[in-house]
Order: sequence, then structure tokens, then C-alpha cells
Amino acid sequence: MIRDALMPLVAAVCLGSCAHAHTAPMSGEPRAGVTRTPFAGAINALFAPYDHPDVPGASIVVIQRDTVVFMRGYGSAHLETHTPADARTDYRLASLTKQFTATAIMLLVQDGRLSYDERVSDVLPGLPAYAHDVRIRNLLNHTSGLWDYEDFVPDTQRVQVHDRDMFALLAHADSLYFPPGTHFRYSNTGYALLALIVEKTSGIPFARFLHDRIFAPLGMTATVAYEKGVSTVPHRAYGYTQHDSTFQPTDQSPTSAVLGDGGVYSSVADLVKWDHALETNAIVTAASQQLAWTPPALPASAPTKYGFGWFIDSDGGRRRLYHHGETSGFTNFILRYPEQRLTVIVLTNRNGGEPWTIGQKVADLFLGTVSRVPEF
Repeated sequence: MIRDALMPLVAAVCLGSCAHAHTAPMSGEPRAGVTRTPFAGAINALFAPYDHPDVPGASIVVIQRDTVVFMRGYGSAHLETHTPADARTDYRLASLTKQFTATAIMLLVQDGRLSYDERVSDVLPGLPAYAHDVRIRNLLNHTSGLWDYEDFVPDTQRVQVHDRDMFALLAHADSLYFPPGTHFRYSNTGYALLALIVEKTSGIPFARFLHDRIFAPLGMTATVAYEKGVSTVPHRAYGYTQHDSTFQPTDQSPTSAVLGDGGVYSSVADLVKWDHALETNAIVTAASQQLAWTPPALPASAPTKYGFGWFIDSDGGRRRLYHHGETSGFTNFILRYPEQRLTVIVLTNRNGGEPWTIGQKVADLFLGTVSRVPEF
């Protein structure tokens, strides 16, 4: 039923692509993509630094009122082969992954198999004693006080860390930053632990849970929680970092194999289907989704603007949802104005570049405003 509901949207994307097919190769999404907006020239100008075959690329989609109005790629997904980036190019999402991890937990809560206020240590025995009172809700909204596991991974490490290594890494600390639920502090550890909770509760690997409960029902056939030797990325972009005037491959780091906090690969074409699911509550209920988009009230009015896998703030009286993603060789951004029904997604395969600045400028074209860039 979910896939049937998506068919009109997929057809609309196809029609937009076909209308520009003469400008692009026959295989894959057309480079010119969908340009149903008078702002196409202005958007292309913002992506000029990416628009060359000898530099790492970018892909963007703009969705307005549940319709794709602009979608295309720039530059190269793989410099060594000069493979062009387009709408089907799969980038490592980095922390944009957190919205999928949070959704997996929300599904298990809806199934009656978890509670947001359940102690993490009751689900995952072996958590350090100092974390005894951390709840699942605290992991979701970064109020756990847990140290970020990356603080304990030396730059010289060559063996990749996995989600299951969280227990050993947390043993390097002897306390929390603060009592659970009292302050906000962004910690990737929480989302790695959430992946383990999904596995323990469902009885199936985290990557398979995401596939079976989210990606497959939505027809996101190119989206995968990537595990080396287990899965493949169909139209994979490779990551780069600029050194002086050249770009060097930096596709993997010691933390790139952790799935819960940043291990999903996807394309802007597939994320159109995800955005439609958010628009129509196709995966979780409207009440669950609103909980994910509502920051908690903390004691003494401690500041936070994070829900479950999303930052939330007010931009000129408009509710704004967003998240950035930064990892070795990739920098990404998703921006949603739910009441205005506007979404901008920018994925890039290079360090730096501030796609959140570009994404906000693109949104401003459609909103007719000049907004401050989101803060993380």
C-alpha cells in the first residue's frame, strides 16, 4: 500500500526527467534533471564551485508541495573515472542517517516492543554502571550525557570501529557529562547504541531492519546501510578532501563503519520518496512524527532544539527542520519547512563547502526571504 501511494510521485519525477532527456545521457537520471522552476539559473549559480568534471560533485533536490521542482547533479561522483554525479548518485549520508535510526526506534515503540522511557541498560546489558539511568529517549534527543565515542578513537587507528564497539569505547570514561535529561550535548554514541537496541529488540541486524521496515516499503531501492563485504552501493559516490589545489581521496575513516549514527548511503532521487513518507505519515503515525519534531523541555530551561534525529527551530515564525551530515569525504544537508511544504536536500562528496548555506539560499528563493543559516 505504501508503494502504491508513492506511484503518483514517482511518475511525476519521471515525467520531469523525461522532459529534459535530450540534455543528458540515456542511462541514469539526466544531468539536467527536473527544472520546473524559474529559479533554475540562480540554483545553478550557487553550485558553480561543484559544476566541473574535475571536482567532487553535488546533487540537489527541491520538493515543493510534494512535487519535485528541481533536481540535478554537478561535478563527479568518482574523480578517477570521471563518473558524473546525478540524481541517482548515492552519497554517504553521515548524520542524516540519524532520522532513519530514530524512525526504526519509533517503529518498535509503535509495535509495543519498546518504550521511550525504558532504561538503555535494561535492553543492552553491559553498559557502564555510570549510565544506568540513561533512557532511550535521552539517546534520541542527545540528552544522555554520554561521551561521544569518537573522542576515544585515535587518529592513528586503522581498524574500523563498529556499533558493537561502543561498550569498550565507553569504558574509557568513568562518568556522564551531566545527569540524563538535564542538558543537550550532541553525541554520536547515542545513535550507535540505538542501532544496537534495534538489533536486540527486533532480533535482526540493524541494516536489514532499515531495509525491511523503511527502505523496501518506500521503494528506496538504492538506499542501504552499507557494510563492507555484505552490501553494495549501486551508484556510489566516493569522498574527497581538498589539499591546496587538488582533491585527494578520503572516502573512509576509522569511524565510517558505524551504522547507527551515519552509515546510510542514499541519493536525492530516493530521498524524494522519504520526504513523501514524512509528508504523508506513511511509516510512523502523525503523533510519532510530531514527537520527533518537538524538542524536549529541559530543567531550568536548559537550551535544546533537537527532537528525534532532527534539529528544530523557528525561522521568521516558520517552523524549520534540518540536519547536517559531515564525515570523511562527505558533507550534506536536509532542510524542511513542513507548514510551507518545502524541502531542500543537498548531498556532496567532499569535505567542507557548507551545503547548509547553499541549501538555505535555495530555500530562500522559494520562500521569498533572506534567512539566517541554521546553527548546529
